[in-house]
Amino acid sequence: MRILIAEDDQVLADGLLRALRASGYAVDRVSSGTEADTALATHEFDLVILDLGLPRLHGLEVLRKLRARGSTMPVLILTAADSVEQRVKGLDLGADDYMAKPFSLQELEARVRALTRRGLGTASSVIKHGPLTFDATGRVAYINEQMLELSARELSLLEVLLQRAGRLVSKDQLVERLCEWGEEVSNNAIEVYIHRLRKKIEQGPIRIATVRGLGYCLEKIPS
Repeated sequence: MRILIAEDDQVLADGLLRALRASGYAVDRVSSGTEADTALATHEFDLVILDLGLPRLHGLEVLRKLRARGSTMPVLILTAADSVEQRVKGLDLGADDYMAKPFSLQELEARVRALTRRGLGTASSVIKHGPLTFDATGRVAYINEQMLELSARELSLLEVLLQRAGRLVSKDQLVERLCEWGEEVSNNAIEVYIHRLRKKIEQGPIRIATVRGLGYCLEKIPS
């Protein structure tokens, strides 16, 4: 899961970055509305946490432009101005949720989980595919009810493949979903992560199929 934080308060942004990265998300941060608009227009994210009081372009204008491009990406608005008028305007422009500063970090993380689930079209934090189960809240995976020992990167890779089970996922899509700006991850590194993950999950009817030159697909082996 990849999240964009658009927040000009350095202290708050750093706290959000640390908390969300510790929860297994890939997180990027911008500090102005123009930077947020550019990032959202050129990169894929699963969620944007959007401050309204951004310099150079107001958060509501960033939101308006995002929806005008046809994006359905979940948007969680943060603002110090917790007026009914502001909330109504943000929701009318297409925001999915709203939090007023100051807020509980624990509550924000819960809302992030709910919004990312909604973005995937599911109400549950648990994803199942045959004997394979992934709990997005606890960041743990099981196969045949046995917990798997996976690194943070392997967990994130498994999450992406499970979300698209039965569909092809290209190496470029994996890099886009797993890696933050400035993080150098080559296609060869993706192959290494896939190899390690295969050794841990390919038991019974589950496999990660390689479509040469195109990408990977998590699938069930017909019995």
